[in-house]
Amino acid sequence: MSNDKSQDAAGAAPIPQRSNNPAELVKNGSPFDVVLWIVALALLIGASLANQYLPQYWAPASNIWVRIGVIAACIIVAIGILYATHQGKGFVRLLKDSRIELRRVTWPTKQETITTSWQVLVVVIVTSIVLWCFDYGLGWLIKLIIG
Repeated sequence: MSNDKSQDAAGAAPIPQRSNNPAELVKNGSPFDVVLWIVALALLIGASLANQYLPQYWAPASNIWVRIGVIAACIIVAIGILYATHQGKGFVRLLKDSRIELRRVTWPTKQETITTSWQVLVVVIVTSIVLWCFDYGLGWLIKLIIG
């Protein structure tokens, strides 16, 4: 038996390997990504502070819709900048892969969901009664010992 992890458990068929692993994409970040992250974080912090401080320094920001526009613009630009980083592209790839995996899921029927929910409810009720009895018994024992 070999230690080669590129084959399945029976050792007969090779497991397909991805040539561009998203984890490898994240490791290949550039120093420019750090600058993009700092700019994006500054924009997000600015968006969180815009509502409170912007009207003091910019007269048109007294209008609520101008402030909402500035906050939305800061958030959209920050997301766009984060998408330009290697980590952002890896995250988008993760979302696409997750969407593909969700299509493969076999979802339970309504009847299976109802049956399983009732089973969980019964187990929770029985467990809570057992724990209550245990707590009540320990309380009674402690009162007996302490007096």
